[in-house]
Amino acid sequence: MNAVLDLVRPDLRGFSGYRSARDDAVSGDTWLNANESAWPNPCDAGARNRRYPDPQPRELCAALASLYGCSTGQLLVGRGSDEAIDLLVRALCVPGGDTVLVTPPVFGMYAVSARLQNVGLLEVPLRDGDAGWSLDFDAMAEAALAGNAKLVFLCSPLNPTGDALATQSIEALAIRLQGRALVVVDEAYGEYSMQPSAVALLARRRNVAVLRTLSKAHALAAARIGCVIADAELIRVLRCCQAPYPIPTPSAELALAGLSTMALAKTRERIALARQERARMQWAMSGLAQVLRVYASEANFLLVRFRDAEAAYRALLAAGIVVRDQRGAPQLDDALRITVGTPEQNDRLLSTLANMVPA
Repeated sequence: MNAVLDLVRPDLRGFSGYRSARDDAVSGDTWLNANESAWPNPCDAGARNRRYPDPQPRELCAALASLYGCSTGQLLVGRGSDEAIDLLVRALCVPGGDTVLVTPPVFGMYAVSARLQNVGLLEVPLRDGDAGWSLDFDAMAEAALAGNAKLVFLCSPLNPTGDALATQSIEALAIRLQGRALVVVDEAYGEYSMQPSAVALLARRRNVAVLRTLSKAHALAAARIGCVIADAELIRVLRCCQAPYPIPTPSAELALAGLSTMALAKTRERIALARQERARMQWAMSGLAQVLRVYASEANFLLVRFRDAEAAYRALLAAGIVVRDQRGAPQLDDALRITVGTPEQNDRLLSTLANMVPA
């Protein structure tokens, strides 16, 4: 038996889920099997939307597999990374018994999904030092083993700190947790990092899964297209736990167009520009009187500590600039997270901060 399936909830290992009308591999010219309307909506000019969509659009899956360097059997497409997180918690963790491990300050959906499924939460906080933020991988392994963690969530680059994790460290953690936990690497901001993707680890570490999304670098946040890349047997289990028609046809078509050769070339140009602007923003903000510290980042944002974060936040809002207030997160009571915008937007932000009246 595939060892990774031992991590799945025992009551779901033989679960076949709901079989939709689109799951049947049949063909015909008159489709009367899904109780769809015989006529298109008057607003549906192309008459494309009266039919239920393919649960896993084949062309889109093939394009994503090519983009991320995996097989289509290792990939499940869903509604952003959020659905993948929820599916993993739901499929692997026994409510009231198992736990998941997170590394605060970190993306909040891991804890939210655990709470909604009545799954315990273990925390191994990031460490803030002179060299920036760091993770104690030994402490994570020990906590996961002692606390019955089925899932260990890693962000790389980390949100909100911006640090990327070395694949060697991720693999070492997966080795220690082999047979005990799945190591999930959320690479939502992976395109902005120079660190290689953890997808390469799947060939030798079955207890690794990777989350990817088109919401960030590919500028398709409204389409809600993300995926989980993992062992093919685990992907089959997750598919059985997924809603019948997760990908709306318009979203699939938009995503496929966004992965064309021309679109990918433009995306790569914009990623390069975002990296340049990130470096410029870090240097410029580091010299401002109101700024205590700007952390190095491999994402499309910067985490910034201020002498008076409230004043900075209000000054930016008054100028029409909205940033993310991080002061409610652990260890970040003086911090704002600032997305890297266009050069013009970044100039406005820098000017606003430079013109603040010193506290």
